[in-house]
Amino acid sequence: MQIGHAYFFSLKRQLFTGWLVGSRCLYAWLLMHIGICVSAQQIFPLYKSEIPGARPTQKQEIKSSGMFRSVTQPALELFLPEKNKANGTAIIICPGGGYSVIVYDGEGVNTAKQFTEKGITVFVLKYRLPDDSIMQDKTIGPLQDIQQAIKLVRENAAKWEIDPSKIGIAGFSAGGHLASTAATHFNNSVINNPENTSLRPDFQILVYPVISMQEDLTHKDSRKKLLGDNPSKQTVDYFSNELMVTEKTAPAYITHASDDKAVTVNNSIRYYEALQSKKVPVEMHLYQKGDHGFIFRMKEWTEPLFTWMKANRWIN
Repeated sequence: MQIGHAYFFSLKRQLFTGWLVGSRCLYAWLLMHIGICVSAQQIFPLYKSEIPGARPTQKQEIKSSGMFRSVTQPALELFLPEKNKANGTAIIICPGGGYSVIVYDGEGVNTAKQFTEKGITVFVLKYRLPDDSIMQDKTIGPLQDIQQAIKLVRENAAKWEIDPSKIGIAGFSAGGHLASTAATHFNNSVINNPENTSLRPDFQILVYPVISMQEDLTHKDSRKKLLGDNPSKQTVDYFSNELMVTEKTAPAYITHASDDKAVTVNNSIRYYEALQSKKVPVEMHLYQKGDHGFIFRMKEWTEPLFTWMKANRWIN
């Protein structure tokens, strides 16, 4: 009986040890493969040398709670779809944050993961936030970064197996202002572009966007951060993107909530009307309720977007 007990406990010990070793091996295997997945995503600087219009600064970038502040080193983070899903379409995401912060993880990384599931190659843009202390002209600092991002992605399309005629931009809130600025100001290069690479996005996706800098429409904090306290009428008009639409502006998908208390839905409505008046293809989806930042509460917001993308052959 004692021998039986000893054998029984020895067997249990061996089984437990085997399970523990096996578990450690499995854990190591998982870590190794998780590491591969993470390392496959690349983060690279926008500029190889000098950042245009930058001033010397001692400011340090800060990232906390998934948000960036005091950005001094603009960069792109690459998210690749699975090989068997890739369709050659690329999107550069401009997260929002009132031109004060960048809601990088929430609106950038999380959206990138949704888009890659549809075979899209995604780049999340960490752009410089307008700040007189770090840039010579803060009104064009963010625009320089989005133009450079479009240039970089288009010039490296073959490397990432991207169709250079299917490079779009997506912007949320103040990031929507930046994206719509890129879509309407592409003929005015604010970066060095000796190759004359097209800076025009092929399509634009705008989610509860700030569009206008006009007093009756704008998000006041975004306007103050970008244009300062007392901008001229010329400057206000120039960065009111509903006034800058032409026949060559990229096709657009716009979505907003009617009860948005931070950025009035009239931003999207005016932009839609401006695009329609110039016969630019545009689709708009307005939710009765959802308020600002509804993507965090409404997972289904991408469904009509992907339907639009399929109809326009951006995705399969």
